[in-house]
Amino acid sequence: MIAHWTTHDTDFGPFTVLVDHQGAVLASGWTAGVEELLPLVAAPLRPTELRRSTDLGEVSSAVIRYHAGDPEAVDGIPVRQRSGAFRQHAWEILRRVPAGSTVTYGRYAELAGSPRAARAAAAACANNAAALFVPCHRVLRGDGSLGGFRWGTDLKARLLDHERR
Repeated sequence: MIAHWTTHDTDFGPFTVLVDHQGAVLASGWTAGVEELLPLVAAPLRPTELRRSTDLGEVSSAVIRYHAGDPEAVDGIPVRQRSGAFRQHAWEILRRVPAGSTVTYGRYAELAGSPRAARAAAAACANNAAALFVPCHRVLRGDGSLGGFRWGTDLKARLLDHERR
């Protein structure tokens, strides 16, 4: 499968996004290198060929609008990830957490239908390839602290502040 990618300069640093042939996000994050994103894509979805693009249409527009102050801009962008049933469902649920809001890992597990699965909810965040589009930065520890984030807790805090403006 051929996939396209681009990197956008943002106030938070370079943001790279990789999309499949239908325009669904396969992986994304605050990095300048698509090579860092490829291992995050599930093997059955991993592209066999990469093509750099300057503009990914609706996806690029959403990234630019998000970083310019419209945190809902990424909400309708299709995402394609593959994992077990719980993670698949959890990622869908996470996309419903509104910009400017946060949930704890415990509450996230409840929303995903498994109230005792806070660790599984945390694992869903840790294995999320589509940062920003599946907003794992909106999930906090039970005590309200930031917890982890693949792209760094400083960036996580900045993203949350950005969304609350």
